[in-house]
Amino acid sequence: MDKGVLATALGSPAPFGQSQFAFMRGNAFEAKVKADGGAELLRLLYERLGGGAPPPAGDTATPDLSAAGPEGRAARTALALREATAAGGWALLDHPMLALEVAGSPAYLEPDAVVVHPDGRWTVVEIKSFPMIDASADPSKVGAAARQAAVYVLALERVAAVTEGAEVGHRVLLVCPKDFSNLPTASVVDVRKQRAVTRRQLTRLTRVEDIAAALPEGTTFDPACPPEELDAAVAAVPPAYAPECLAACELAFHCRSRSRAEGAVEALGRSVRGELGGLTTVAGVLAAAAGKEGDPADPTVAALRRAAALRAEALESASAARAGTDVPEGAGACR
Repeated sequence: MDKGVLATALGSPAPFGQSQFAFMRGNAFEAKVKADGGAELLRLLYERLGGGAPPPAGDTATPDLSAAGPEGRAARTALALREATAAGGWALLDHPMLALEVAGSPAYLEPDAVVVHPDGRWTVVEIKSFPMIDASADPSKVGAAARQAAVYVLALERVAAVTEGAEVGHRVLLVCPKDFSNLPTASVVDVRKQRAVTRRQLTRLTRVEDIAAALPEGTTFDPACPPEELDAAVAAVPPAYAPECLAACELAFHCRSRSRAEGAVEALGRSVRGELGGLTTVAGVLAAAAGKEGDPADPTVAALRRAAALRAEALESASAARAGTDVPEGAGACR
């Protein structure tokens, strides 16, 4: 089921998306980076991650990865990786298809490129259209690219585990426009931390079969259903909303409205949720801060009450200061 269609049927379409101009600009930049058999991409990679291997030459392999369906493309990619590793030379895989198990079901992933080194190392390449100005890019965008690349690394590790002599590099190549031009430049991003976090998150996901088994009999997510029935079906699956969802999930606006209606602290962000411990609702947080609920020995409750006392003190001081500096009308007239 397409989440965008489901969100529209629920009356909460996601009014976001990349503009057509941004798509065209990104595609044009990627085509420039990969032109001439990926010569510029391979040059950038060799400069930063070449190691002791000879530089890529005109005989760099660029295997055909076309096949029927995502399963076929994933199998063809795995075969191409094994063949390139066995050949012991440079190889560039353009838009390979990788498979990763997510909550018991296969998810198919398509990185921009994967380069096979002569020593059997595999490097993920991410091509983005945001600029690197003075060799530095927006940290939030780099972080998002690192998290995305970490998922590709995990998927590649599954293939490398059954490929003799293969090793997946934990450093990925991020290629972006240089300064305000359309010329490509690159930096190396270490994704070991993001990889570890993603691996832990994947192990904690509930299997799709388990979620389906817990649903009421006859539950359907058919967009043609009446809105009330569809809303009840979606409500049967507990949401895990966080503000970060707004950038990636078409159902984020629907889940946000439910989260706000329930007063869930997750709507304020995962970091806030982590700081509040056992307090799961905004009403509960306010009651604890006001001294109406909560164990005073709880560090979180004590911190909230201390913060509330400091706020009240600051407001009182500000109010007194304003009262002391107010000048009555006409007080400044000449005598």
